[in-house]
Amino acid sequence: MERISIKLRRTEDRSYEILIGNGILRNIPLDLKEANIAYTYAIITDSKVASLYGKEMLKEFLNSGLKAHLISFPEGEENKNRETKAKIEDEMLSLKMARDSAIIALGGGVVGDLAGFVAATYNRGIPYVQVPTTLVASVDSSIGGKTGVDTVYGKNLIGAFYQPWRVYIDVSTLRTLPKNHIQEGLSEVIKYGVIRDGELFEFLEKHIDKVFSLDTEVITYIIKRSCQIKGEVVELDEKESNLRKILNFGHTVGHAIEKLYNFKISHGKAISIGMIIEGKIAVELGLWDKNELNRLILLLKAAGLPTKPSKTLDANDMIKTMKLDKKAREGKIEMVFPEKIGEMAMINGSYGIKVEDDLIYRILKET
Repeated sequence: MERISIKLRRTEDRSYEILIGNGILRNIPLDLKEANIAYTYAIITDSKVASLYGKEMLKEFLNSGLKAHLISFPEGEENKNRETKAKIEDEMLSLKMARDSAIIALGGGVVGDLAGFVAATYNRGIPYVQVPTTLVASVDSSIGGKTGVDTVYGKNLIGAFYQPWRVYIDVSTLRTLPKNHIQEGLSEVIKYGVIRDGELFEFLEKHIDKVFSLDTEVITYIIKRSCQIKGEVVELDEKESNLRKILNFGHTVGHAIEKLYNFKISHGKAISIGMIIEGKIAVELGLWDKNELNRLILLLKAAGLPTKPSKTLDANDMIKTMKLDKKAREGKIEMVFPEKIGEMAMINGSYGIKVEDDLIYRILKET
């Protein structure tokens, strides 16, 4: 037998900046022109954000002397699929966009996940810029390089780790959001407090009203701190071998709820319920104190988020769906659990902890 080795070890710097400010959308075209990262830009967004910001952004790009195209798709999680990805790619190909192109992902988490995945695969990879316009995208999905689409089998099962070139967070865009979108983002911010920063959790307990009044200082602080936390975790474990798993608190159960509701429940609400169910399992396993779980329940309620699943959800269906989750290992459902507010538990050096079906079933039936 003949053997040939292909040696590809190299150090690759995929570092990037997150810029947070008020009214910074208008600065993006000039920034990109100065950086000269591409010859042509595809501004990818959904049908709602296209009318709010997309058309104006296209005008700013063209006025700055940049070549750009606006590509939109129908809004909603149900459109984050392979079919939509193919349509976007076909439109880019018809516009003769080549490898010297870049993508602007303008919108919420659905747009960022989908546009990022297009960037990861178009011409085997082109740069992209995240421009989140929702709180949940600002604090979570725009950072860390997870991209992907949903399938009939589950959420985000097809995708890639692909880091953006830069992230621009304009806090003024949050003023166009209805209250329920702020609540959805708060679910992820609260999660950061539980998994990594007890002081952030306490800050939210004291200032939740100022979040809803969109106090600029408070909003900027919680976005910045959330980005710092996720950034720190991703720096240490980009591909989710261990530490990055803590970001999935509430998501094993939450993603199953989203799937069984056919994505008719918002991501934030599903994660809120997921955190409580996973928190109850943590208490049952002796990993977490019940009083701290009660603090989490009170904070989620103060944010107007649900803490119980619908009675129509079947526990067996939930377990079957969780076993299809990409976090499952060896046919077992894996979750992450708090040890105390601000710190996650480890067993044998692993944050991912396998849980028996019987325990999950019992907690689901009791919740």
